[in-house]
Amino acid sequence: QVQLVESGGGLVQPGGSLRLSCVGSEITLSHYPIGWFRQAPGKEREGVSCLIGIDHYTYYADFVKGRFTISGDNAKNTVYLQMNSLEPEDTAVYYCATLDKCPRAYTGWTLTPDDFWGQGTQVTVSS
Repeated sequence: QVQLVESGGGLVQPGGSLRLSCVGSEITLSHYPIGWFRQAPGKEREGVSCLIGIDHYTYYADFVKGRFTISGDNAKNTVYLQMNSLEPEDTAVYYCATLDKCPRAYTGWTLTPDDFWGQGTQVTVSS
């Protein structure tokens, strides 16, 4: 059974850092574009970052550029999201997902029924 499992969330003070992990089971993550998304209470889900490992292509939403870094470790079948300079507005449940493609300069996020999603990990930024 294919599974994506996120971990690494928690409570952190503003300005702090967290590293989220997305581990694949029964699926090779490097074979897919991998996206990180988040959903805050009362808000719609939004795309945060995307990685195509084989192309070394990365995408970041404007609101995380310069603060978040996405990377992959093929040996561990894991994709990471390093989050620095966290702000209270970053508070949300973070999800990883396999995608058909990552956003490009003039295209948005593309989701399909074939995408696999993790269960999410809570990130809370508060003093």
